[in-house]
Amino acid sequence: IAISRWQPQSQNRGGMTTRKGTKTFEAALKRLEEIVDALEEGEASLDEAMALYEEGLELSRFCGEKLKATELRLKKLSKTIDGQFELTDFDEQERS
Repeated sequence: IAISRWQPQSQNRGGMTTRKGTKTFEAALKRLEEIVDALEEGEASLDEAMALYEEGLELSRFCGEKLKATELRLKKLSKTIDGQFELTDFDEQERS
């Protein structure tokens, strides 16, 4: 099993990076799926498995952070009738 470490900031490889050179959520998720498949096969040595596991943790954190940032972008600060501010979900704004 060849281990090629995923780098959150790397050069563009086949459209898997953004204009700023950072990895996309989709590229990270694809690599995470590859790692899971490799670990499930059970053919990696102990050292390789640990390296894959650690890389998987890094990717999992990266994906979680991306999802959280996206969720925050979908929230909106709005002013209520009584002049107070509240944070509402984007889709709640569309329904009212």
